[in-house]
Amino acid sequence: MFQETSAATRSPFSRTSTSRPLRNSSQISPICLKQFFLEVVGGQISTIMQAFGNRYLQYSPKTFLHILGPFLGLTFNLIWRIFHPIKKEFLSLPGKNPNMIKYKHVLALNPYFGDSKAIAMGVFPPTGLEYIAASMKGLVGKVTLLDLRYEKAYQDPKALSEFIRNEIDLLCVSIRWRSRFEDICDFVSQLPPEVCTVVGGYKATEEVEYLFDRCPNIDMVVRGEGEEIIRQIVTGIPYKDILGLSYRENGGIVHNEIHPLPDITRIPFPDRSLRKQDYYLAKYGVRLSSHTFDTILSTRGCPFNCKFCTFSLNPLGQKRSYTERPVESVIEELKTVTADVVLFSDDNFFTNPKRSEQLCDLIIENKIQKIFVAQARVDVARHRSVLDKAQKAGFKFFLIGIESPHDRILKQLDKGITQQQVRDAFAVLTQYDFYLHGYFIYGNIGETEEEMLYIPKFAKEIKLDSITFHKLRIERFSPLKEVVEQTPGYYYNRIGGTVYSDRYGRRELTQIRNRIRSEFYDLPQIIQIIRKARQIGLVSGRDLTNAFLRLPLLMYGLGRQQMRKKR
Repeated sequence: MFQETSAATRSPFSRTSTSRPLRNSSQISPICLKQFFLEVVGGQISTIMQAFGNRYLQYSPKTFLHILGPFLGLTFNLIWRIFHPIKKEFLSLPGKNPNMIKYKHVLALNPYFGDSKAIAMGVFPPTGLEYIAASMKGLVGKVTLLDLRYEKAYQDPKALSEFIRNEIDLLCVSIRWRSRFEDICDFVSQLPPEVCTVVGGYKATEEVEYLFDRCPNIDMVVRGEGEEIIRQIVTGIPYKDILGLSYRENGGIVHNEIHPLPDITRIPFPDRSLRKQDYYLAKYGVRLSSHTFDTILSTRGCPFNCKFCTFSLNPLGQKRSYTERPVESVIEELKTVTADVVLFSDDNFFTNPKRSEQLCDLIIENKIQKIFVAQARVDVARHRSVLDKAQKAGFKFFLIGIESPHDRILKQLDKGITQQQVRDAFAVLTQYDFYLHGYFIYGNIGETEEEMLYIPKFAKEIKLDSITFHKLRIERFSPLKEVVEQTPGYYYNRIGGTVYSDRYGRRELTQIRNRIRSEFYDLPQIIQIIRKARQIGLVSGRDLTNAFLRLPLLMYGLGRQQMRKKR
């Protein structure tokens, strides 16, 4: 994650202790050390002076100083050697001496703007950047977050460059999405080369070498999760000593070793105070819901090993072991969230059903009233008590990975479920007032056109409210990569690209996609989506009226997008 807000040296998730043994001098504050020298060392000197005074009182002052001179010199030299480095270290701590802060004004930039098919790109805040900003808190003079989706004046790279030159000494850019990657590269390459520029994010980690070549003004790329790496950058740690960092040096590119995955329990909350606006559902400039949106991270990683999925891996191929934040810290953060709709961005919110139920209990107990969105597997249907609590707590929108209606394909993908288990699960889930959205993959190895076109029929049979369907893709560390390479007639053109076959090329899969869409999203299904969205409170009657009145704008925006795609 490049992927905010407590003191930088203390995590909001940690528990403080009333007593902790001091293990070395670096754990003693300079004030305590000063008191120590005054009371202990000073006391000892006083005692020694008295002893010497009693014995050598008969000597003249000159003789007395001649005898004690070497001893006093040695004593004060020892005190200086111990105390001076500690004092110097104390004064160099960020926040203690403003003159020692390396960066005075940091800009955290979300460079994405314009319309996109990816809902997440338009609805949700740039939480990854907010985590980065939180990690820098107290270590830099000031952090400004610019989300270009809402900053039209700075969508012009010339205007943004002028602001950066006048105000900024460190630029942090998040490049997360595959969508519009080339446009983002064009934009970033026009920003001032004289300002230190750090780039991070999922897509940036995948395209490190390309970004350095494409954007000569990029100085560093953070690979993988960036919360701990950015702290080291802004505190002046030498680049060669920062794991997970790639940087320019002597006309070349240096790639340091991979950084260990950070501990989720030690990452500070995202700094939502940097936002200048709320986030809402809009399309082509038309606001479709009066609700505001936000995200929260409760767990990281996934214990399952589906072959098609690399979500549980970071872009470096590191497996994120399943880790949980204490439920108390999740509630503490939720209390700071003002949005109406909150997405739990966990890979699977219900991985640990007991914990999920406990979290629902605390949401109810603390009277946190939101519409919650959660990702899940069909396995959750086996836990009726959890579903009961989830509905009561406000969980109304479930995003469920089904992938295929065919047992053969499910086995091939190592999904760990069967078609009958899917049917049984939805027989339970449809008894609740949940909006159910399903994910499918088509174009799998050995899948026929008839099997692909069964997706919309199956989705209607199990009563899904809406679906998303994607062509099979091969990511860099996907276990399917080797399978595709060893299967005659199947190929992919690039990492992150679609899998094609001699029978189903780009044209054929596009035609199948269009048929899946039209066969599922017919008029009765669209009416069902609107009815269900109103039922769970996602949209209101006023929202629907406003959207209807702005229908010409929506159609115009859709037309422009289609025209751009044809160019």
